[in-house]
Amino acid sequence: RIMSLSLNQFLVLYMWFPLAALLMLIFLIARFFEKFSGEQTYFRLFLLPVILFGIGAVRYAGTEQIGGDIFGDTVMGIAGITLLFLCTRLYWLMIVRR
Repeated sequence: RIMSLSLNQFLVLYMWFPLAALLMLIFLIARFFEKFSGEQTYFRLFLLPVILFGIGAVRYAGTEQIGGDIFGDTVMGIAGITLLFLCTRLYWLMIVRR
């Protein structure tokens, strides 16, 4: 049981890094688009899901359960909804509105 929990902790924390890299790429795309189009993309808000997913990952790595933590679920849910809103708005500005 101890081995599976430490493997779970490693995987939860390790998977945050590729997610953070992907979100930083979207951050850079939004920043580039805002700089050259003049449209306001609120690119700095893309850092909020990175931070919230990090908090959720640390929370899940610190608990002794694989799922079902209310705080971790709430933080990751807020991060997901924020990311969905920001990506949809960026898509709308870049593709639909053009």
